[in-house]
Amino acid sequence: MKHKGMTKEQEQIFEQEFLPHLDALYTFAYHLTYNEEDANDLVQETYLKAVRFISSYHAGTNAKAWLFRILKNAFINQYRKKSKQPTKVDYEEIVNYHDEEDTNFSSYMDLREEMFQGMMGDEVTNAINSLPVDFRVVLLLCDVEGFTYEEISKIVNIPLGTVRSRLYRARNLLKEQLKTYAESLGYKDNRQ
Repeated sequence: MKHKGMTKEQEQIFEQEFLPHLDALYTFAYHLTYNEEDANDLVQETYLKAVRFISSYHAGTNAKAWLFRILKNAFINQYRKKSKQPTKVDYEEIVNYHDEEDTNFSSYMDLREEMFQGMMGDEVTNAINSLPVDFRVVLLLCDVEGFTYEEISKIVNIPLGTVRSRLYRARNLLKEQLKTYAESLGYKDNRQ
């Protein structure tokens, strides 16, 4: 892929480090927006911002977390624009964001495929989608995308304790929402 103004090294970074995360970014965007067109727009905006700020990205660092942060910021900006709130997330903050740890994401189980193959069921997907956005984001980043708490803290730009708290609350909300569904399938809570 050729892009005007990109060096050969930057083109290589784009193709080898950014493009492999296209499907994961789309899945995350879809679960934020519930709309294919909006999800595609978010992913496109993410890649446009990635190209714009590629000179600030350090090759070999955590490209997935960097891209997810850009997507999350784009979503917040769109959400605020729709809500007519004037505050915007500063994309310049990504210039300073890099996770220097060498993290390998190739081994985590791809729950995204299971969700779309119907193994988790519409009820689970609907329950996740009904969570408040702050809880849904941390739940998706942790339990679906496999990010660590530390990575989520950097992506969402909140303290580690807040990540833990939101994840705990999101899982409890999800559990409550799915309790009736589980009981309708014959499951019983045998805890005393």
